[in-house]
Amino acid sequence: MPQKKKLSGLSDKEARYRLHRDGPNTLPDADRRNALRILRDVLSEPMFLMLLATAGIYLLLGDKLEGCVMMLMNAISVGLVVVQERRSEKVLESLRRLSQPTARVIREGKPATLPSGQIVYGDILALDEGNHIVADAILLDSHALYVDESMLTGESVPVQKQLGDPVYSGCLIVRGHAQAEVIATGIRSRLGQIGKAVTIARTEPTPMQRATGHAVRHMAIAGIALSILAGALYAVLRQDWLGGSLAGLSLAMALMPEEFPMVLTVFMAMGAWRLSRVGVLTRRSAAIETLGATTALCVDKTGTLTENRMTVARLWCDGITQDTTQPHEASFIRLAEYAALASRPTSFDPMDRAAHELAQRAGIVLRPHWRLLREYELNPSLLAMSQVWSRQEDCFTVAAKGAPEAVIDLCHLPPETADFVLAGVRQLADEGLRVLGVAEAFTNELTDNQHDFSFRFVGLIGFHDPLRIDVAPAVEECRQAGIRVIMITGDYANTAQVIARAAGLDANRVLAGKELETLSATELQKAIKDVRVFARVQPEQKLKLVEALQGSGEIVAMTGDGVNDAPALKAAHIGVAMGQHGSDVAREAAALVLLKDDFGSLVAAVRMGRRIHDNLLKAMSYIISIHVPIAGLALLPILTGWPMLLLPVEIVFLELVIDPVCATVFEAENAEPGLMKRPPHSPSEPLFNRRLVLMALGRGVLLLLTIGIYYGVTLQQTGEEAARSLTFSALVIANLMLVLSVRAKHRPLWAGITRPLIVIIFLTFALLGAALTVPIFREIFRFSLVPPDLMAQAAAVGAGPILLLELFKRRPKQTKTPTPPRRI
Repeated sequence: MPQKKKLSGLSDKEARYRLHRDGPNTLPDADRRNALRILRDVLSEPMFLMLLATAGIYLLLGDKLEGCVMMLMNAISVGLVVVQERRSEKVLESLRRLSQPTARVIREGKPATLPSGQIVYGDILALDEGNHIVADAILLDSHALYVDESMLTGESVPVQKQLGDPVYSGCLIVRGHAQAEVIATGIRSRLGQIGKAVTIARTEPTPMQRATGHAVRHMAIAGIALSILAGALYAVLRQDWLGGSLAGLSLAMALMPEEFPMVLTVFMAMGAWRLSRVGVLTRRSAAIETLGATTALCVDKTGTLTENRMTVARLWCDGITQDTTQPHEASFIRLAEYAALASRPTSFDPMDRAAHELAQRAGIVLRPHWRLLREYELNPSLLAMSQVWSRQEDCFTVAAKGAPEAVIDLCHLPPETADFVLAGVRQLADEGLRVLGVAEAFTNELTDNQHDFSFRFVGLIGFHDPLRIDVAPAVEECRQAGIRVIMITGDYANTAQVIARAAGLDANRVLAGKELETLSATELQKAIKDVRVFARVQPEQKLKLVEALQGSGEIVAMTGDGVNDAPALKAAHIGVAMGQHGSDVAREAAALVLLKDDFGSLVAAVRMGRRIHDNLLKAMSYIISIHVPIAGLALLPILTGWPMLLLPVEIVFLELVIDPVCATVFEAENAEPGLMKRPPHSPSEPLFNRRLVLMALGRGVLLLLTIGIYYGVTLQQTGEEAARSLTFSALVIANLMLVLSVRAKHRPLWAGITRPLIVIIFLTFALLGAALTVPIFREIFRFSLVPPDLMAQAAAVGAGPILLLELFKRRPKQTKTPTPPRRI
């Protein structure tokens, strides 16, 4: 077998040139909506059709000015919706780019991780189990590589690939690892040629969106029916069928709940964008709805709580421990050499890199004339891997490393020697180190089973992986928020306890994987109430933990990065994959992806989820509240015989204020004080829960009664147009006061006013001032010029009910914060 040459890959300069020449390594996405498609969707909305009908009736009545104004306001309304929808679509497009799968490549002789879109012809790909192939390529080397090509061929049985075989974009590595040279990217790949566009970020409706759509349909049907009856009543009583049509359309526009689906769409899109700003990618929008309800965070130790930045801190040989900074004796040099021989020469694994760095620090030069012949992969039944090196013809050296118990098993150590080694393992684990065993063997023939080699135990290596600096404060924040943090690790219990205590977790009791396997579901549910640390856990056991927590009524977020983590990630309420070191299989199974793999980002996502849920409830409450006085004031004149107060042009004016408020102000609202000191909300609580609806209706009815009575009084004291001017002004001011009050749920209404709200308040007063003072606008709105003292009275009427409600605001409930455990 020829000796494998070291691959240096492309230079960065050449890669940039090829990317410019060939274009990005992406496929067409049919799900994207351009401006024309958005405009077509908006023009088919019922509100647009009603505004168009209203303009037509004005023209039939001979009111050309009002008809043209309605057409103009209709165009403005459509424009605002298109701009908002386009904004949301741009956010989704940026998230699609962010959610591109990554690929590991060799560039300028160094390993690098790049977005798949930047892979070019000639790149050297590092292919590993659980990852998708991002471009067509030819294998340069292969180690027990099996590929699932069912996406292209329909054949479900994985295909074994050898040196020189092609592998294709979109296919999945199910076992083994390899290096391959890219031969086709993007639409030039086999996948691109057969025309399959892979959509990375799907925007399927969430449960909340489906429930809201169902409610909106029923509300719309009821509103249209009431509007038809009211319009007919107006026409019969006043013998004015066109006027009755206008009255019915006005009421229909006032009752139409078109803001609800728009608000959900905006909140989901902007919520995903805001999560990306804290380092969390949203793959499924339903996770945004569930984040704020999370009660248990199950997190891996390595890479999530720790930095996944391994360095060899201790060596153990024959009962003697040595710091790696001290001079190396012969036995420790041999241990460092075989640890490096058992590690892949070109690897992204932090422990492999640390082993090679140790060998370099010790001045060890791995024998250049040796050839790597074969690798025995790690597997669940034997947590150790071996590499076979050829020294000369029919003379092989085998280096193994792995979990100490597995290496002890490979070496067939007698019980006394095994106990002696395990005592050394505990000694290193007590220092919080991750421990691996190393062994060597010499043979003249190769077999398919590692156990066939006569291994000799060499020693133990202790890896130090520092705790992330932001973990302890984040754990404390979770405790105050009523969220349990549960650490899961494959390391020893001693190592897990040291790290857990440093993170601020209760580590008095640790449940090991073997003990976990013996417990029934009921016993595990009982035990898990008091346990925060699980050690020596296999990936398959994570699913059992998720099911036990769910059986206890917890809302579970589970992290994972490997292929075997996928079942647990799918079963959890929120599966969270690792973006830097996770497999593609794990990312596809998860609802969220941590772009930086750190625990602080996950807690920030929960905090953001609570804020999004809080603001969404505020927006829904506001929509219900403001529609009560608008609909009531549109219906009141029909029932009382008074002159119409809200003409279509006034309702459109109000909608031009309401839509940006719902879509911008509430979405951008800052988090309430003490947001992470409250208990999580219940996920079973409906969006339109009884308390929210009753409170919103109560506010709306209070505004309707106040402004309705004010309209009746001003009609008697002034003329029709003056009464309309004053009452409409009171309604506009009441609307702005309602926004201020609802957005500041547990704060004074003037606290923390955001820039979008300031802009909307300024524009609203500017437009209202123009409607009241500019003659042509007064004619269109059928207003009259009113004196300042009456305007002040109208302002007081509009603001009064909200100021009264401010007296009854309640402080939020906060979770009791237990005394944190001692940290070390």
